[in-house]
Amino acid sequence: MDSRRAPPSRAFAFALGLVALIAPLAVHLFLPVIPAAKAALALSDAAAQLNFSVALFAMAIATLAYGSLSDRYGRRPLLLSGLALFLVGSAISAIAQNATALMLGRLVQAAGAGCSTTLVRTIARDAYRADQLVRAIAYLTMFYTLGPMIAPLLGGVLIDTLGWRSVFGLALIAGSAITLAAYLAIGETRPDVDHAEADVGLLRGYAELFRRPQFVGYVLQSGFNSAAFMTMASASATLMKELLQRPSSEFGLYFLLFPFGFFFGNLISSRIGPRASNESMVLAGALLAMTTLALQALLLLSGVVTPWTFFLPGFFLTFSQGISLPYSQVGAMSVIPRLAGTAAGVGVFMQSMGGAVFSQLYGVFADGTPVPMVAILLCAGVLGVAAGATPFVWARRTGARGRG
Repeated sequence: MDSRRAPPSRAFAFALGLVALIAPLAVHLFLPVIPAAKAALALSDAAAQLNFSVALFAMAIATLAYGSLSDRYGRRPLLLSGLALFLVGSAISAIAQNATALMLGRLVQAAGAGCSTTLVRTIARDAYRADQLVRAIAYLTMFYTLGPMIAPLLGGVLIDTLGWRSVFGLALIAGSAITLAAYLAIGETRPDVDHAEADVGLLRGYAELFRRPQFVGYVLQSGFNSAAFMTMASASATLMKELLQRPSSEFGLYFLLFPFGFFFGNLISSRIGPRASNESMVLAGALLAMTTLALQALLLLSGVVTPWTFFLPGFFLTFSQGISLPYSQVGAMSVIPRLAGTAAGVGVFMQSMGGAVFSQLYGVFADGTPVPMVAILLCAGVLGVAAGATPFVWARRTGARGRG
């Protein structure tokens, strides 16, 4: 990257941080809606969970397109198109009168929101120097955590006072403001590349990346970690409401422990920066997540079922995610620099797809007890450690250490 490039303006950085809030508006804002929509529309556990996981599936597929197409056509057109889709989906959801319309709105909203995390990472990589990148992504991710901090609590209050559809009205208003900020402050950042390189086929680009074991490890570790978080978050919403008989607003208060953990994990990553290798920090995050999930399983299976046994482990789970995620993102995008957008898209795809598959598995096996959640979380934890160990072992074997 050209070290002579002028540093990004504060308006650019702020607008990029605002764009990072789009994904929480599509995902976390909906968490307190799950039990409310289930009751209002007489849905089964699996059907209610599907309205959550379908958004993750749509977001996962969309991120692949945003990442690859941004390498070919530029970042700004894809970013503005995605934000426009998010607004359309939010509007459809806000006026939905039945389960089918809600599902359609959620699909469109999530497909648009897929531009957020993928292009925020890619644009940051374009705009910031290599020695600033881990810190930049960590700070952007800290900004992202404002969404999960505010969204479930605000969504719970809106549901208890105005009904569950008012949540999508909030997403529409906030999304409009973010779209305006992006339009005014974020220009094209894709570096000039050789036309033949920019025109590389999508399948060829994916094949190049997936031939690299370290890339596979980075994206799978972030995917399994996100799968554990999404499963714990969505299962806790249902168990709080149905098993513990707590109101939606109380769920929103306890949920703050999730983003607080993520925030502090990212704070540590931003302080460490490039002094630690990507593979070491990714493995450390995976091991901490596995330890947390094992301790939570022990408590819940021993009969200690309280809000704290759901949400305090959630703090440490997201703390582990905050430690490892900036490094897994930078590591994945650094494997083949000219495919940075594609790599970012695959990384977000794995996160969204992991969350969608594992949270839907919980919906299928949910029985009103914490046991299905425990089993699915332990599975995600074990797979996350295996994936996180891959770049670490590869670096020791080849002698190539990845620095942020």
